[in-house]
Amino acid sequence: MKTFATKIAAGLAAGSLLLAGAAADAKPRLTPEQQLAKALEGRVAGEPVNCIYTPLVNSTRIYDKTAIVYDAGSTIWVNRPDSGASSLNDNDILVTYPTGSQLCSVDIVRMVDRGAGFWRGSVGLGQFVPYKKVKVAEAN
Repeated sequence: MKTFATKIAAGLAAGSLLLAGAAADAKPRLTPEQQLAKALEGRVAGEPVNCIYTPLVNSTRIYDKTAIVYDAGSTIWVNRPDSGASSLNDNDILVTYPTGSQLCSVDIVRMVDRGAGFWRGSVGLGQFVPYKKVKVAEAN
């Protein structure tokens, strides 16, 4: 009959093996820059512009301390803020006050903590770089 200490030791050893196996299977976490590059795969950058038409924007995504991405369907607009990029946190909510129906490089975006609802900082937008899908030539 096994003693209580032997049972505990066996259980700990089995748990350690499970954790070691899970750690070996875990994929390394991508940096925000790598996440952004992955989101832009298959797209080509166009000429930067100062303003985008916000009614065409379907969603927005923040890449920590890197960029804000505005998804307008066929075009993804990437904005790397001119100032305050260190305030970018993918768990925050963007609060914008666009000029009319446009968001421009002179605008300020405020960051609000999603959980607590308090203001965390602000960023001064830079130019918007459009990324469009690359058209694949059809073989005849």
